[in-house]
Amino acid sequence: MFEEASEVFDNMFKSSFPLTFIVFIPAVLILVSPLPADAAHEFTVYRMQQYDLQGQPYGTRNAILNTEARTVEAEVLSRRCVIMRLADFSYEEYQKALRQSAGAVVIILPKNMSAMPQDIVQQFMELEPEMLATETVVPVYFAMEDDELLSIYTQTLTSSSSQGSLSAAEVLLHTATANGFQMVTSGAQSKAISDWAITSLEGRLAGVGGEDLPTIVVVAHYDSFGVAPVCSPLSVGFGYSLSLTRCLFRKSTGSVHNAYKRGCQRASSPDVKFSMVHKKINLADDMLAWEHERFGIRRLPAFTLSHLASHRLAQRASIMDARSVSPSSRHGAGEPPAGPHVDVQKLSRNTKLVAEALARVIYNLTEKGAPGDLQIFTEQMVQDEQLSAVVDWLTAQPRAAQLVDKDSSVVSTLEYHMGHYLKDVKRHYVRADKRDPEFVFYDQLKQTMNAYRVKPAIFDLLLAVCISGYLGVMYLAIQNFGLLYSVARRVTQPKVKSH
Repeated sequence: MFEEASEVFDNMFKSSFPLTFIVFIPAVLILVSPLPADAAHEFTVYRMQQYDLQGQPYGTRNAILNTEARTVEAEVLSRRCVIMRLADFSYEEYQKALRQSAGAVVIILPKNMSAMPQDIVQQFMELEPEMLATETVVPVYFAMEDDELLSIYTQTLTSSSSQGSLSAAEVLLHTATANGFQMVTSGAQSKAISDWAITSLEGRLAGVGGEDLPTIVVVAHYDSFGVAPVCSPLSVGFGYSLSLTRCLFRKSTGSVHNAYKRGCQRASSPDVKFSMVHKKINLADDMLAWEHERFGIRRLPAFTLSHLASHRLAQRASIMDARSVSPSSRHGAGEPPAGPHVDVQKLSRNTKLVAEALARVIYNLTEKGAPGDLQIFTEQMVQDEQLSAVVDWLTAQPRAAQLVDKDSSVVSTLEYHMGHYLKDVKRHYVRADKRDPEFVFYDQLKQTMNAYRVKPAIFDLLLAVCISGYLGVMYLAIQNFGLLYSVARRVTQPKVKSH
């Protein structure tokens, strides 16, 4: 009976080779099971600045990423996505990744910026201008830290650090068995944005006296600038000017003479120390140092109010200059970094002080013999809640020039609020020359990145060798099934004792 069964199987396998695959390939697929479904993580990344100014390119020039993740501890970074944490970031390691032609660089920013040591924050602020000044073909991204992204970094760090201390055989074995991450972006290659318009808002507040009063222009920028355009730095200037406009509007609708009588009986304004810094305008620079220099070039008396002593300080254009906000009030849950706190009471005090100074100039109170302790504006005219709300809202909006178009909600909301207190509110558009553009912006600043858990290429090679060997052994066993059966029968056949 067994002899007949062996002949049947032997003839079936020899004459029907496809049937062999039907029987044995499913077994191979069961042995090589796929990775679990949670082997991918999706998160948002913000690309570094990319723009041209006066024909000179700045920032990163690429936006496509599809490569394996590594940390700077790895020996080889070529065509790898280098992941760095802000706490461990250094300009030397960043340059190492660029020199080795890394596939991309991802810098992980902490969720709570206020918990970071100030020396690390200050160091990164000082490095931001150098990162922007260097044109690079390597895509550079910024991502907000979360638990899964931190886990990816930890596993990648362990894998990268162990390669330098092992032997060649151990490295080969570790490479074949370790898990890796393939970093892939979903966006396309960046391209220049054509016919982009930068929008400015203008309004007029007429005082009592009409044409006899001097014209004073109060200017503040609502846009922001940093190494990553989508990560909006803190915005205080426009909230400051809007509160100042509200304060002057309320007083212009009343009587300054009544305020004059009340002000003679009030205490003097708080003692605020300030200094004046004179600086020559360098016309050879592509970018002006202070905002008022644009008016100074036209010989108009102007100055900039700032809490910074120098225009070279890194806080003027840094993504680290962020307001302390709740994690759900900005780009999404867990995304925004918390930053330095703004003293709203001091900001309110300074707004009132500037309003007092402007009123003295507009109504010529000093030459009219007004006392030095005169206070025209009451404390209620500058409300801390409204000022804080404006600063919070502006800080929560991405306000880079290449993100705020003429249809942006930022522009329309600011225009709406200015219309409450000013007359003749209008928009002004600035466009680059089409033949010889002064500035060129690029898109693909915010993308979705996927981290897929994968095995390295050598694992696929070893797996292919093992599968080929397994199929070869099984094929030989099937082709010689009769011989194997006879050998197995002789080995397993019980021995008969002879008497």
